[in-house]
Amino acid sequence: MSNNIKKNYFYFVYIFLIFTADRVSKIFILNIFESSELTNIKITSFLNLSLVWNNGIAFGLLPLEENFYYNILTLIIFLVVILIIFLAYKTSNSIEKLSYLMIAGGASGNIFDRLYYSSVIDFIDITINNFHWFIFNVADIFITFGIVVLLLREFKNNKYE
Repeated sequence: MSNNIKKNYFYFVYIFLIFTADRVSKIFILNIFESSELTNIKITSFLNLSLVWNNGIAFGLLPLEENFYYNILTLIIFLVVILIIFLAYKTSNSIEKLSYLMIAGGASGNIFDRLYYSSVIDFIDITINNFHWFIFNVADIFITFGIVVLLLREFKNNKYE
């Protein structure tokens, strides 16, 4: 097997593992909430598990009630993921490549939800004092981390210009 094929295989496995971690976490949460009458599970003083069906954009922003707009948004997200995979393939920097692949893996998990459930499963709920963050999922963690790494690299690369 050539070195290029091995690398591409690794990248596919990387995306697949992120997708799988997201799916397993969501199936676990669905099983917990479907088998009980709980609506909220307190884990710590700041971390709760709360099942939310998100039909909006990232973190539940701009919920879309109409199927046409929801489907257009899903198609746009799918096209952006294809673009991100292309950017990952084209870049030679490994940190940048892995960041793009994290975004693609997380976005793939959320696209699956959009297609299968017509909504994204969110369940990680963080509240510190009076500050309540948006409810999110494992896919969102990978997407956010990938974006933050890309932004930090960009700031670092443009520091002296």
